Amino acid sequence: MTDQTTGWTRDEMAARAARELQDGYYVNLGIGIPTLVANHIPEGMHVTLQSENGMLGIGPFPLEGEEDADLINAGKQTISELDHSAYFDSATSFSMIRGGHIDLTVLGAMEVAQNGDIANWMIPGKMIKGMGGAMDLVAGVKKIIVVMDHTSKHGDPKFLPECSLPLTGTNVVDMIITNLGVFRRPDHDSAFQLIELAPGVSEEDIANSTSAKYEVALENA
Repeated sequence: MTDQTTGWTRDEMAARAARELQDGYYVNLGIGIPTLVANHIPEGMHVTLQSENGMLGIGPFPLEGEEDADLINAGKQTISELDHSAYFDSATSFSMIRGGHIDLTVLGAMEVAQNGDIANWMIPGKMIKGMGGAMDLVAGVKKIIVVMDHTSKHGDPKFLPECSLPLTGTNVVDMIITNLGVFRRPDHDSAFQLIELAPGVSEEDIANSTSAKYEVALENA
């Protein structure tokens, strides 16, 4: 296993995910690390963030003392609004998602399989919180990025040959960003490719912390 001092922090993982944004995108951010992506949208880029609880146009997290308890995202975190923010009911929100109008979503996960399956909503006997909007997001959004720690707190791989936990979606994940590196696949019929290593992380570190099969196609080699 790698030393805990190597690799990306949670904020750096979010910053790496933000590099996948493009001007004009409509983007949904999941609970946890993905919410930090809002703080890393490149200056001058117009990206509209959507929250499934009924908001389009989410600003950065507010400074301490400037929070508005009525402005929250789907994870119940306080957020800020923008000049063009819009509010609507959940039916309209999910029509946007299910109708294919959201370009990209960044989600957390407990497991991702080498074929693109994702499990991120339930650990039987431990965590049963309900699937929420995750099922709709992985089915309706054009590009799915998962941001997660590479291993569990026990050191077990989270990028696996197949998921052991109940699935959220099958063959849906396009990119995985962990604290150790970045995996991407060209299409849903291809294998994931290791394209980037986090600082201080080697190919051997990745191999030792991953049980899934993948190809190596490092872009910074």
